[in-house]
Amino acid sequence: MNKDTQVKLFGKTLENPIIPASGTFGFGYGFADYYDINILGSISLKGTTLNERYGNPLERVCDCPSGMLNAIGLQNPGIEAMLKEELPRLKKVYSKPVIANIGGHSFDEYIEVVSRLGDHEQILCIELNISCPNVKEGGMQFGVDEGLASNLVKEVKKVSKKPILVKLSPNVTNIVKMAKAVEAAGADGISLINTLVGMRIDLKTAKPVISVKTAGYSGRGIFPVALRMVYQVYGAVDIPIVGMGGVSNAFEVIEMMYAGATAVMIGTENLINPFASKEIIEQLPLAMEELGVNSLSEIIGKSHRV
Repeated sequence: MNKDTQVKLFGKTLENPIIPASGTFGFGYGFADYYDINILGSISLKGTTLNERYGNPLERVCDCPSGMLNAIGLQNPGIEAMLKEELPRLKKVYSKPVIANIGGHSFDEYIEVVSRLGDHEQILCIELNISCPNVKEGGMQFGVDEGLASNLVKEVKKVSKKPILVKLSPNVTNIVKMAKAVEAAGADGISLINTLVGMRIDLKTAKPVISVKTAGYSGRGIFPVALRMVYQVYGAVDIPIVGMGGVSNAFEVIEMMYAGATAVMIGTENLINPFASKEIIEQLPLAMEELGVNSLSEIIGKSHRV
């Protein structure tokens, strides 16, 4: 069974389109204890800010039907630790370029983090997280305001030596307008969707389960929403899309690519099953055979052409 799973993203050939999503795979090297992570197309690293962050207070995770809520709050060691400690550790077990996911609470912070990444050899592109719904300062405000998002992308592009992949929030009235705005501002690609805003209440105390009350809802339950948004955005922009949101198997990867995704990120599924991304990669040729697909690169946006 000779199936071509390669795709191209920002001029680089990925062995396959499967990329663990930021926040669900740490800095990658921890999963090397389970399997050879070099089978992955790439890895989107844990969201990184200028300075070390503890994140939100506990409780910050909650199981839900067909998914989970999380309000981690961008807990991370900061950009210097990422460059000096995390990337060298990852390089020992992973030989391919990765995606640096960055966050911030101000224009200056985003710009500083991007400038410090420079032209690092391990970085394929920079995923600009403008849509984190559980960080009190910044984050979400950039992701729901077209003007702020556009201006941020313009400023970051001035200092970036890598392609900029803008991660969009689904918590907007019109996802197409937001996508077109960041494309016009110079974004090289778009990743979507980030989590939906949700909450749960403890029936014994009547208090919200999550310490900061609301959190990001992710997992299998959001797949139809994510698919719809990828489909709509593909029809409106001319830059590549990395699709994500509730993807749990190889058939859904192909479905996401039909909608317009060049590559597909696997998120919450990694938290449920540490072998999820590996298993999806192994399933891909079988799913392609069943669906009569010979080359994944040829099916990107197929639903728009039939």
